Amino acid sequence: MIPTYEINDDQWNKLIQDVADNFSDVTLSRGFQYYKQGRVVKLTIPSDRNVKAIVEGSELYHVNINLDNLTSTRCDCPVSWNCKHIFAALLKYANLHNRSVHTLVNAKTTAPSKPPAKSYNQAKQIEARKAADNETLLKEQAKRLPRMSIPEWHEWFELSTVRLMQSSRNTQFINDALASIYRRKPTLPPEIETFFKFHALLFVLSKLTKQPQDLSGYAYSYLAFHTHHAASDLQVTIEQGIFQAASLAVQPANSGLVEQTLAHLRKEMLSEANDNHYFLAHYLSVWNHWICPTVNDTRSYAEELRQLDETADQAGSVLSKFAWRIARAGMHMYQSNDPEAWAQLVAAKKISDISADYLLFYLSHLSQSEQWARLTDWLSEISPYLNLRRNANIRPYSEFWELAVDHHPEAEPQMWDSLVSMLPHSRALYEEKLLAHGKWERWMDFHLSLDSDPLDFRVTDLAPIEKNAPEMLLPFYHQAVERYVLIKNRDGYKSAVKLLKRLAKLYKKMKQEPRWELFLSSFTFRHSRLRALQEELRKGKLLQ
Repeated sequence: MIPTYEINDDQWNKLIQDVADNFSDVTLSRGFQYYKQGRVVKLTIPSDRNVKAIVEGSELYHVNINLDNLTSTRCDCPVSWNCKHIFAALLKYANLHNRSVHTLVNAKTTAPSKPPAKSYNQAKQIEARKAADNETLLKEQAKRLPRMSIPEWHEWFELSTVRLMQSSRNTQFINDALASIYRRKPTLPPEIETFFKFHALLFVLSKLTKQPQDLSGYAYSYLAFHTHHAASDLQVTIEQGIFQAASLAVQPANSGLVEQTLAHLRKEMLSEANDNHYFLAHYLSVWNHWICPTVNDTRSYAEELRQLDETADQAGSVLSKFAWRIARAGMHMYQSNDPEAWAQLVAAKKISDISADYLLFYLSHLSQSEQWARLTDWLSEISPYLNLRRNANIRPYSEFWELAVDHHPEAEPQMWDSLVSMLPHSRALYEEKLLAHGKWERWMDFHLSLDSDPLDFRVTDLAPIEKNAPEMLLPFYHQAVERYVLIKNRDGYKSAVKLLKRLAKLYKKMKQEPRWELFLSSFTFRHSRLRALQEELRKGKLLQ
């Protein structure tokens, strides 16, 4: 559309200054994204200083811009004024007049220098008046919260916390942002209240974990320690919120809120730039606790795969391919299409290490649905993906093996094979399970192959073997005695005597005293020239 009216330099400079004065950096950035995405679907210029537009957001919003008095401009979105829809329309207007879009986007740095304020008090009065206007608008919009969609809630959250966005991202930021939201919130019906507070937490998480940028616009892939620490605490609170809302989420009357929540999480998850993938964890948890309990066939999973691919296409260059792969693996698992699910995990592993939390999500679903044979297959399949440097990952994994074996005894050989494949990282757990399952011979063979020292174990550690299979301990003790004697020093002889005394008790318990006497006689004869050893044997009352 060719504009009928031209915009002169004075009008252009005034527009730059008005934008700098009335729009936040966040709104400028988001409005620019809307403009680039072509969301200004219609723009008309009824008169030289009036612009009307229709902008696509969560729905179609109507914008009416007064260029002579920008503060009187209105949009029918929940924010109503100085929103991203208005700014996107202004960018479209500037482009139609062959004015620099980027100058308007960078208005806060390119705006002409303003003459000094008449007085400090006048500046404070102007600021106070703006704050009062914003507060009035917030209260008006708050009345509509029960009827708003979830995307509209998030726009209201944005307006409620705009004054905090320059604050440091830490635990105090979380507390201040939530307090600002809850302070203006009216009393809501219980079910809406639960979802509303849950989304307030998600909104703050998004603001907390937005990637820092340098002056060139490069986004870092890490968060500052205090930010990551605050985000980790918030993660726990959000996960608790998922559990608390589960009983409401499965009710048909709340299906619309659940669908909108899923759409929000899907979008956040697939566009998340940081390596921690905060929203991915909550997306998976919502599926496990809210959605799966209500699904009766596989069509829901097929539809979610379609939605994932569609949202991925919309994300474009900012798509988190790792999150996309992990999510698709989950949907294929729900469909019992395990080969395709595993193929998605292989593709994800090429992008980044897969956190045990995501792997345990798959195991948890199979366990809850009592699909024991499939659980066995998944346990075998994902063992190479575990980060074995963090042994904490292995224990919950092994607990799923116990469940599988309890309900599917044929799986036991696969469990041992998996634990062996993870040695030496799984050593402590492997030994523990061998003893728990009464695999005395296998436990002993393992330690004999390692040349383990019996004295490294407490007596209580070896008590189960001594009680159930004492004969297994004989080669263990005998082998260690000979090693200590070969050291040929006083400490080695003392250790050898300690083990010989254990052997004496063991032979007695087995009622094989003659065999012990024969061994001891042969042993003392073979080492008769080792005077220090002979002395230690006498001190230990093994020789007269």
